[in-house]
Amino acid sequence: MVDYCEMAKGHPVHASYHDTEYGFPSRDEAVLFERLALEIMQAGLSWETTLKKRAALRAAFDGFDVDQVAAYGEKEVTRLLADASIIRNRRKIEAIIHNAKIIQSLRQEAGSFAAWLDSHHPSPKDSWVKLFKKTFFFTGGEIVGEFLMSLGYLEGAHKPACPIVKKVQAAKKKHFASGI
Repeated sequence: MVDYCEMAKGHPVHASYHDTEYGFPSRDEAVLFERLALEIMQAGLSWETTLKKRAALRAAFDGFDVDQVAAYGEKEVTRLLADASIIRNRRKIEAIIHNAKIIQSLRQEAGSFAAWLDSHHPSPKDSWVKLFKKTFFFTGGEIVGEFLMSLGYLEGAHKPACPIVKKVQAAKKKHFASGI
């Protein structure tokens, strides 16, 4: 069985994501929100399908601006469900909108979504899953695990022999340098 690091090498859809994003931490709220939304959208589908629709999802969800998405109502849900360029699933769309509102509340609680994540790091996957299920909508074990792995909060994004590992480790060292 070929692992993601091998499969992504030179792949027209996966290579850029693998080499420049997967496993790399971020404090940018739109990046964090987009990554959570993409994992939600991917449920039951292939990651390649999700990546192929990423640009359309980003446009449809106003660049994953948390405040704009949190303000969505039924009109926007109807618009999104009619948009053939994105993944159209009412439960997923409504979860993303709800989760934008949760991220807004996390600003009050922790200062930012990134600070909230950092305040729970390091934690084992099962603790993260419980926390996410208690906090967000549509966040099962696979979604939470991939979301956190994609941002360096959980290990396993890259195989030890992958040439990207050193770049990820350097980014994580810098990101978590504050002692969190």
